[in-house]
Amino acid sequence: MPTGPLDAITDVAGVEVGQTTLIRGDNVRTGVTAILPHAGNMYRERVPGGIFIGNGYGKLTGSTQVDEMGEIETPILLTSTTSVPRAADDLISYMLSLPGNEGVLSINAIVGETNDGWLSDIRGRHIAPEDVTNAIRDAKPGPVDEGTVGAGTGTVAFGWKGGIGTASRRLPATLGGYTVGVLVQSNFGGILTINGAPVGQELGQYYLRKEAGQVEGVKDKADGSCMMVIATDAPLDVRNLKRLAARAWVGMGRTGSSASNGSGDYAIAFSTASQVRIFTSDVSTTRRTEVLTNDAMSPLFEAVIEGTEEAIYNSMLKATTVTGNGHTVEALPIDRVVTILRQHQLTK
Repeated sequence: MPTGPLDAITDVAGVEVGQTTLIRGDNVRTGVTAILPHAGNMYRERVPGGIFIGNGYGKLTGSTQVDEMGEIETPILLTSTTSVPRAADDLISYMLSLPGNEGVLSINAIVGETNDGWLSDIRGRHIAPEDVTNAIRDAKPGPVDEGTVGAGTGTVAFGWKGGIGTASRRLPATLGGYTVGVLVQSNFGGILTINGAPVGQELGQYYLRKEAGQVEGVKDKADGSCMMVIATDAPLDVRNLKRLAARAWVGMGRTGSSASNGSGDYAIAFSTASQVRIFTSDVSTTRRTEVLTNDAMSPLFEAVIEGTEEAIYNSMLKATTVTGNGHTVEALPIDRVVTILRQHQLTK
């Protein structure tokens, strides 16, 4: 399918992304990425959301309330594993401070993570309140920085440098003209596959290569995690948002993920369509709105599969080599990848 003009999650109108990148000394390589479904007061103007858990070996604060209520009432934050509680606390403080929220007594902060402990001092929990606040306040529409930024600063994917990646797909007018945007925080392993080509094997870096007669290294392990955030302007109810989130797993699988025991893989999908927005000022006990039917979902499924696959590739292709915490993780060697794809007749 064609991409949106930015090929980013921000191709979905209203969505904003902000990031704080922390690179300090020899061992701090971490950060925060904030995804805002819209620029208003998220608590007062909520969006419907659905979560799919591919493998629950991770920490996704706020997920149970989203599952129960189907509503997202804060920006979505991504960060480092041990910084999730601090980021959630900072997000709650930020939301409580907003004009109009003076009487709010409960905030369901949504914070996801991947483990950046190979390149960063994860035990130090270096995320500070201003890092969260800055990521949210700096959020904007338009192009999104990818690679070694924000929550992707210290991540590793398939033994190469991972990071933040994004992509989008736009349905043709005959199918509604809707846009699906995806943003990922890649930090997982397996056998890197691009457009069907066994890139990881041909580069000599892949899961289980010891068992295949090669020398095993830490970077060849398949553990890790992947956070996938999906935005769409299609008017979807919570049930179909969950179904949409589930298809992100198919896109992740196309990249060669081994879905390992130690890989915490989560997808969060939300709709920005005005007709499905939830206003706390609405005191009515009933709602009437139009949403897409089940039969209209298949093109959106294809869009999120393609978008997730590309976003993961982009997270690696835009990343740079990083040294930190006593280790070095190389960026994916793009020239060699292009050569492999040409050999498999998958690129010009």
